[in-house]
Amino acid sequence: MLLEKSSTRKFSLPVIVGVLLTVIPLVTTSLVTGWAITHESLLRNWPFQFWIVLTIILTFSSSVALTPPTFLALVYGYFLGWIAIPLLFALNLGAIAIIFFLARFLHPESVRNYLTQIYPQVTSLLRRFHQNELRLIFFAKLSPVLPFAVANLFFTMAGARFKQILAGGTLGMIPRTVLAVWAGKEAQNIAYLLEHPNEGLWTKVIILVLIVISTFGLGYFFRDNKVEEK
Repeated sequence: MLLEKSSTRKFSLPVIVGVLLTVIPLVTTSLVTGWAITHESLLRNWPFQFWIVLTIILTFSSSVALTPPTFLALVYGYFLGWIAIPLLFALNLGAIAIIFFLARFLHPESVRNYLTQIYPQVTSLLRRFHQNELRLIFFAKLSPVLPFAVANLFFTMAGARFKQILAGGTLGMIPRTVLAVWAGKEAQNIAYLLEHPNEGLWTKVIILVLIVISTFGLGYFFRDNKVEEK
């Protein structure tokens, strides 16, 4: 009985963390949007060194879901243009690393053991996930829909290797980051940009294409898994 209660607590904690990582960005994004709109002239005059320091700070805040990287790419693109790309790549990779090591405190192995005992079919899913880590991480990170912190937390809890998370995360984030920077760079007004981030036909088309590719890529994984079970 005590073991069961302990396992339940270990299982429920990652679930609670995952929910928080999904809800918190909605609140912080609204706050950052308001601040950026009212301080546009200040941000325009910032030296590049300030942006480097800000990037370091935002790397930590992104790792705990306070600031979504794709949203930040819009802001960086608006103020810095294409020169923001290296900063955003560093931010994404740094946040992925921090999430990976923080997630170790949630006891991923205990969570996986608990899940496989309660839901035996999870064993097959995890096995196939480990056989296709890079591909699945790439397709998951390609989608603009999946929350950054939640996706990286899930990969770690599923037992993905750090190098695979970094590689798949890097490849998957390139289209999303470049698109967001381009949208920010082309925007004429930051208030309208942050309130309508997906404005424009080409932006909507590219986002839709990324979602479709991501969905089909992940869909093959689950389809193959069903075939294997049969």
